[in-house]
Amino acid sequence: MFPSLPVLASLANVSTPFKRSSLGLFHGKLKQYGNNVPFSKKKTRRTWLPNVQNKRLMSEALGRKVELKVTTRALKTIKKHGGLDQYLLKTRPELLGYEGMRLRITVREALQAEADAQAEAKRVEEEAARLEKEKQLAEEQATRLASQKQLEAQRKVQAKKERRKSERLVASILGAQSKSSLPSESVR
Repeated sequence: MFPSLPVLASLANVSTPFKRSSLGLFHGKLKQYGNNVPFSKKKTRRTWLPNVQNKRLMSEALGRKVELKVTTRALKTIKKHGGLDQYLLKTRPELLGYEGMRLRITVREALQAEADAQAEAKRVEEEAARLEKEKQLAEEQATRLASQKQLEAQRKVQAKKERRKSERLVASILGAQSKSSLPSESVR
């Protein structure tokens, strides 16, 4: 999708009208040609070079300052875009030149690596939260199971007590009936 460094290396051998522009951020500024016109009107050819400054610009994505040859027009545009990284990412490739494209690729790779690291950290955090939730559910299920077993044991004990009570009651009733039936049998 995006050109890689080997592809850009092959583009470096292509002849450009102003080779110096491939060594920095010139933002489309080239050498201009014209005439010196003195009072005698005898024209002589001359050139005007772009206003190139050596600057060290901070790149947040790379985490360091980058030393570049930059035209004043490119400096104004960098300030307008809010920094070197935004300038490199938003500007058209034909205005960046070889050095600009090389920097764009390194900045994009650094941002992608940072995004990947953040995504991985988020995935790990979500996985830890999921495991914690599963652990809580397992603990809740274990406590629920323990309370159910305890309730079952209490019910069994209660049922045993009820059974013993009813057996005693039945035994006492039967015992009372047998005692009452014993004297009646002796009367006959």
